[in-house]
Amino acid sequence: MIFDTHAHYDDQAFDLDREKILKHMQANGVGKIINVGASFRGAEDSVKLARKYPFVYAAVGVHPDEVGDLDEEKIYRLKCLCDEDKTVAVGEIGLDYYWNKEDSEIQKKWFVRQMDLAKETKLPIIVHSRDAAKDTLDIMKAEKAENLSGVIHCYSYSKEHAREYMNMGYYLGIGGVVTFPDAKRLKQVVEYAPLDYLLLETDAPYLAPVPHRGTRNNSLNLEFVIAEISRIKGVSVEKIAEVTRENARRLFGV
Repeated sequence: MIFDTHAHYDDQAFDLDREKILKHMQANGVGKIINVGASFRGAEDSVKLARKYPFVYAAVGVHPDEVGDLDEEKIYRLKCLCDEDKTVAVGEIGLDYYWNKEDSEIQKKWFVRQMDLAKETKLPIIVHSRDAAKDTLDIMKAEKAENLSGVIHCYSYSKEHAREYMNMGYYLGIGGVVTFPDAKRLKQVVEYAPLDYLLLETDAPYLAPVPHRGTRNNSLNLEFVIAEISRIKGVSVEKIAEVTRENARRLFGV
């Protein structure tokens, strides 16, 4: 069975057929899914999905693009959501200098504050970092993030940065991008990193793999991600699914 460690089934892209899609997951080889909050509302909706579906778990946090509306009252409410039985992580949190929707200093402030929340609740973190390689790593080192655990979502940086994160005990989230012909750097990272440090993720409804690139993504497409990792590492698809599943269970405690 496959473990999708990062999806957004609360997204409006699934409003018309969410239940139909999710009810077929386990019968088609997807055993567990973590639905990850991006906005504050998304965190609440992730918990609702986790309550409804036995195989769905929740991560609660606010994406850097959405932190402009954060305040301590919402942090307190996020902490309450962390106390839910099926909340397994704080995320997705971090920095995004690509869209740059929020001032970088505001992003940094709430990244640190949400890491503090993870420390308080003893949950792992799911880190979003786009075009912010140095600042993300510098902040995590300054905040002693090695005392937490977690995953660098949609990993997109160099082998050198991958080594830094793995030395801190962090996993690398690998999704549909690894199947893109032009994703040479990510393919090199996957070849370099031990399988024990990789997690599977879709980021559904985004980043569908080849041959479905550009369409709405879902967890069933992880078979194409597994096949590409298998090709790169010269390991069977069964082994990729097994090891990444056990990595996810170990990190998220499910």
